[in-house]
Amino acid sequence: MSQFRLARLSLLLAAIGLNVLPSLSHAQDAKPAAAAGAPAAVPADTVRPEVFKLLDPAAVKASMDAKNYADVQSRIDQTAAIPALTPYELFVLNRLRVALASTTNNAPMAMTALEAVIESGKLDKKAQGDFIQALANYHYNAKDYPNAIKWFTRYQTETGDIAGVRPYIIRAYYFSNDFARAKQELLADVTAKQQAGKTPTIEELQLLANTGSKSKDPATYLIAMENLVRYYPSDDYWTDLLGRLQGKAGYSDRFALDVLRLQFKAVGTMPPQDYSDMAEIALQNAFPTEAKKVLDAGFAKGVLGTGANAAKHKKLRDQANKAAADDAKNIASGEASAMKSKDGTGLINLGYAFVTMDQFDKGIDLIQKGIAKGGLKRAEDAKLRLGYSYAMAGKKDDAIKVLETVKGGDGVGDLARYWILWLNRPATAAAAPAAAAQ
Repeated sequence: MSQFRLARLSLLLAAIGLNVLPSLSHAQDAKPAAAAGAPAAVPADTVRPEVFKLLDPAAVKASMDAKNYADVQSRIDQTAAIPALTPYELFVLNRLRVALASTTNNAPMAMTALEAVIESGKLDKKAQGDFIQALANYHYNAKDYPNAIKWFTRYQTETGDIAGVRPYIIRAYYFSNDFARAKQELLADVTAKQQAGKTPTIEELQLLANTGSKSKDPATYLIAMENLVRYYPSDDYWTDLLGRLQGKAGYSDRFALDVLRLQFKAVGTMPPQDYSDMAEIALQNAFPTEAKKVLDAGFAKGVLGTGANAAKHKKLRDQANKAAADDAKNIASGEASAMKSKDGTGLINLGYAFVTMDQFDKGIDLIQKGIAKGGLKRAEDAKLRLGYSYAMAGKKDDAIKVLETVKGGDGVGDLARYWILWLNRPATAAAAPAAAAQ
């Protein structure tokens, strides 16, 4: 039996990276069939002359190159009409269908043909994986997520490549509204990466946040946001996280100023209302220098002193400036009376006042003495303040050591963890203007 061995066509399918047709062998001399009237037996992996004539790769390539897709479709239709096509002839025919469908964006034909090629058993292992992934991609793009999951999972099984398509499987669960499964898989991936010392991708953390939001699961949303500020801090993520904290069940409003203190450090620019609110609360709590610094920052950034509230901002700033000047003159006189107090509250407040004046060593020493003196209504609050005083002083290790001991479910424990997140922020975030401005 003489054969014509034809070179594989060079036209690639842009969408899936597969060749149009396999190499074809032309069976010129087929053996007679045993039964009269039956079609001639065709050797394996060859095509009969009438099929070869229609699927001649040179002719097909010429039509594809000329974008004469009607001719290619006609060749496909004529071939399909030939009786008793062999498995290999069907394989070749479906390969051409895949090529034409991909080129002409005929997704239904592509999916049908791809599945037929995959099930033919005539692909090598590498090509089999490519075709399975292509079919999964078609289902995914068609928003047929159950079938996308089916074929992506088969791709994993047949190729052993688990990680390559896993993000698409998880997204398919998400887009199918199977948020429970999406959450399960995302949390598993995030945990595994963290345990291996790797960084979760921003895409999977954002998807985890969306999963929590869509399924009305605030706990999952907070996990995602905490990790986003851990690895990819931004003003938006920090503002969102701290805002969600204040809506958390059991959160105590007494931490309003503490939240704003962290926000002031963590973001580049706060909303105007947050600057004025922080200043007002600081003044109410007898920390006028802190109020002055916050207002000065707001004016410097151009978010205060303009618009309808310009006069209000100026009045508040004048009040803070006067109170801060008075406090600077009189603060030293308060130490003796604080030392005589029955509990350490006065020493802690006085110490933090010194911290706001950048007298960090003096202030931290007084806070420590206040904690040691005891009699505190809320000892964990005091440790939180000591921890972020160390942070403001630039003593990261000391700050983390203290903050890691802070416990409590009313917001104090969360704030301690969030301060640690800020202290451990990536170097690029720590060097960003947002951090430098504070």
